[in-house]
Amino acid sequence: MQRRDLIKGVITGLAALQTRTSFAQDGNVVAPLDPALASRMQYKAKHFDQDFPDDYYLTEPQKKLMLSVVGKIASAKRTVGFGYFNLMSLDELLKITVNSPLSAFNRFELDFIEATFFRDARAYGFFGEKVSSELTSKIDASKTNKIAGTGHYLYQGRPEVLYAELKKDVGADIVLTSGIRSVVKQLDLFLAKAVQCGGNLSKASRSLAPPGYSFHGSGDFDVGKIGLGADNFTDTFAATDVYKRLLDLGYVNIRYTETNFYGVRFEPWHIKV
Repeated sequence: MQRRDLIKGVITGLAALQTRTSFAQDGNVVAPLDPALASRMQYKAKHFDQDFPDDYYLTEPQKKLMLSVVGKIASAKRTVGFGYFNLMSLDELLKITVNSPLSAFNRFELDFIEATFFRDARAYGFFGEKVSSELTSKIDASKTNKIAGTGHYLYQGRPEVLYAELKKDVGADIVLTSGIRSVVKQLDLFLAKAVQCGGNLSKASRSLAPPGYSFHGSGDFDVGKIGLGADNFTDTFAATDVYKRLLDLGYVNIRYTETNFYGVRFEPWHIKV
């Protein structure tokens, strides 16, 4: 734990030194003071599926570690089940895998996980807020409820109430597509996306927040249209009647807008709580 604290402290200090005067706060939007940087970020977000020369790429040895980590996390996911995996902490993950010689993480893989979590995501061109600063943070399952028919969880209180309101007002064809995500869940999603992107972590971060940076850990959730499948996580969702009703009823308060400064693609399915 001392080594983790040291790594975290060094990275935080360097980030503060390098970016102390780089941003201006305007409501909920953090905008770069440099217009050229702002324009570059918005261009990359609009073309989120492209590779750029100044993107952050893993080395070949790091790619091998990434594949190994993703495979071992997948093994743990099969053990605990898809639903509970959304809530699982790192300590629980390690407890599950340590008893199996095939799925236990070695020290190089653990170092890779630590580095991925504590790395300042601005290195990728992701300028969103870090929501969780602890790699070993835990979600209190007693303060969550599993939403029937979805496999996902929501926090009790405002998130759960808001989703119930959406179901009532928008109609039966709206569905929860992603709820609470623990650090481990977000790590899994981010690394799986990074594998698809050939180890380009910048490209991955334009579609998925790096672990520790996802507001799914603090209450936000995603919705979609029943029957639309994976297209719920594309611009196709913005053309559906479900999204239009969300707009008409005033429920849309998009965290990652079409002109956001975070370096993230437009997410019309993301409900900000």
